[in-house]
Amino acid sequence: MTVAPQILRLSLTDFRSWRSATLQVSRRLVVLTGPNGAGKTNILEAISFLGPGRGLRRATLDAVAREDGPGTWAVAAEVDGAQGLATLGTGLATPAGGDGADSRTHARKCRIDREPVGAATAFAEHLRLVWLVPTMDGLFLGPASERRRFLDRLVLAVHPDHATRVSALERALRARNRLLESPSPDPHWLDAAEHETAELAVAVAAARAETVQRLAATLAERGAGPFPSAGLALDGWMEQAALDRPAIEVEDRYRRVLRESRGRDAAAGRTLDGPHLTDLLVTFAPKGIAARDASTGEQKALLITLVLAHAGLVATMTGIAPIVLLDEVVAHLDPGRRGALFEALGALGAQVWMAGADPAAFTAIAAEADVFEIAPQHVARAG
Repeated sequence: MTVAPQILRLSLTDFRSWRSATLQVSRRLVVLTGPNGAGKTNILEAISFLGPGRGLRRATLDAVAREDGPGTWAVAAEVDGAQGLATLGTGLATPAGGDGADSRTHARKCRIDREPVGAATAFAEHLRLVWLVPTMDGLFLGPASERRRFLDRLVLAVHPDHATRVSALERALRARNRLLESPSPDPHWLDAAEHETAELAVAVAAARAETVQRLAATLAERGAGPFPSAGLALDGWMEQAALDRPAIEVEDRYRRVLRESRGRDAAAGRTLDGPHLTDLLVTFAPKGIAARDASTGEQKALLITLVLAHAGLVATMTGIAPIVLLDEVVAHLDPGRRGALFEALGALGAQVWMAGADPAAFTAIAAEADVFEIAPQHVARAG
């Protein structure tokens, strides 16, 4: 059985442009309209911090604090979620650079029903999140690192600990690189560093491979529709091996690769093989071409295809229909595709938050949505 969490009340304090804001919600469709710069995206970003990671803008903790505020910020939500009613809260309790404060006091604080929890991964027991925002429009034309981040966000919605493993892998790779900088690195230390690196690398690769394999199957099942079908693959030997070989076998193979590449990696100043270089390959199936070669409109439609399929996959794999955040997506669609998107979102059964400058773009769903008019420092229910 799939549950569909719903945010019932959202509160922001000193977050981005907002000194304070509260939205009381009763429906599964939520629309935020208002002029550019009013703070619509900031509300969606606040919701994105109710999951692990750095939110939909990948911002640092101090960057989301209000520019002329105290340097702290908070986001809280009353949620009817997978564990029933709960209050989730997160924020920065001490300004960065505060007198006498060490780095731990600047860490993000997370609470569930006002009780501290170790990290935002705990929120995943209550809700999951997926989103599509304008900064993703250049995904297929940008560097592989951007697609890896997109891929890891897909994995994170299913495996909340994935971001922790990715960060640990990055630290392990940096530690190995530092050892290789020495003219005569201690081989025992290198062995230990490469042992840890291989374990983390295979865990990261296996989670990516599983998610992409399942998402590709979901896309294949969807077939033709108003949004184009897509093909998915991973350009990385470790992800391919993780699908059909035992983890310990893949770890041993990567340790051999690392050991044999020490000289080459030392000369390059970085590790030249591993999942930190994997690329996500996306195909525009109707034409059988790489997504990067599709038109701008086709690429946008492909992104919608991926997000819809991913939302469905999250629901299938976790039993929790994710809350969907869509920023300035609807206005760029023709009326036919706009209607198809609304229909597809309705079929998900999930709560959907949509933001856009043009209220007319949401006319078709206005009667069944909570519509809020957003102005600087002001939120009002439309109508």
